[in-house]
Amino acid sequence: MAKRTARLISQLTAATAVLAAAGAVFIPAAPASAAGRDGKCDSGEFCYFYNSNNQGSVSDFTGSIANYGTSQPSCYDFKGPGNGKGKCVKNNAASVWNRSSKTVRVYYNSNYGGAFQDFKPGAKGNLNATLKNQNASHRFMSSTECKTDGTHTKPPSTILVYRVSLNRVDRVDFKDYVKNVLPNEWVPSWPKESLKAGAMAVKSFGWYWALHSTRKTPSGECFDVYDTTSSQVYKPGSATPATNAAVDATWNKRMTRNGKILQAHYCRTSTECGAWVDGDWMSQYGSRDKANAGWSYDRILKYYYRGIAIS
Repeated sequence: MAKRTARLISQLTAATAVLAAAGAVFIPAAPASAAGRDGKCDSGEFCYFYNSNNQGSVSDFTGSIANYGTSQPSCYDFKGPGNGKGKCVKNNAASVWNRSSKTVRVYYNSNYGGAFQDFKPGAKGNLNATLKNQNASHRFMSSTECKTDGTHTKPPSTILVYRVSLNRVDRVDFKDYVKNVLPNEWVPSWPKESLKAGAMAVKSFGWYWALHSTRKTPSGECFDVYDTTSSQVYKPGSATPATNAAVDATWNKRMTRNGKILQAHYCRTSTECGAWVDGDWMSQYGSRDKANAGWSYDRILKYYYRGIAIS
C-alpha cells in the first residue's frame, strides 16, 4: 500500500477474430484444410520449425491461430520433411521464420494469452526459453493492437500487465485483474464498505490506464500497468472471498468526473496523500476508519474524490 505516482503506461487489446493476412481473412474450416499449408515457408507466411535455428520440419501459416489442437488428425501439424514431421505444432516448436508483412506474436497460452514473443516481418529466430516447446497460439498483429476495446462507459475486457520480475507482459481478464489486486492494496479483513471503495478505486485506476497508456517495455511490447506499486500490486491467485465479494458488488458501477473515467489515486494515509492535490487521492486507512464509522462506500469515494459521479 505504498504511495504511487502517475506513470505513463500503454495498452494492447485482446483480438477476438482471426486477423487479415495478405489482404484476405483466413478462416480455417478445420485445421486439416488450412489454406496454403504445404510444409514450405513461402513468401507471406509465418512458419514454425521443429528444431532450433530453423531446422527440422516446417509448419506454415497465412493467418492467426488461437488454438493449434493437441492430437491428430485434428491438430495443426508439421508438414515439411525432417525431424518432427507429423507432430502437432502445439508445444513442439523451437524456431520461426516470419515471411509475412506483419509482426507475428507467439503466445504461451491458447486464445492469445500469457507470455509472448514478437517477430517482425522478415525475422528469423529461436523461441525464447519461456516459449520454446511451449507455444499454443500466434497472431498476426495489426496497427490497432495497442488500443483497448474499452470506453469511458464500457470497461476493457482485458488488461496488459507488465510482470516486472518476470520481464514479460501478460494479458489478464480485467475482472480477474481487479480481484487479484484488491487484496494486495486493501486488507481483506477490513469492513465491507471500505473494500467496496477500494474495489472501485482499483478498477477505476486500471480502467483509466487502459484508455490512456502509451508505454512499452524495452523490447517494444505494449502494456497498461505494472504489477508493482508503480501502478497497483497484482499477484495472480491472491483473490479472497471478501475482496471478491466487494468487486462483484460494485462491478456494474463506474466512477467518472465530467463523464470520463477517474484516474483514482490512493495511498496509505491522509498524511501521505496530503502531498498531492486534495480531491484526487483516497486514504486507504481512512476508508477503513470511515467504514467503521458507518459510512457507505459511495460516501467514502465522494469524500476523497471531489466532483465525481458514481453511475
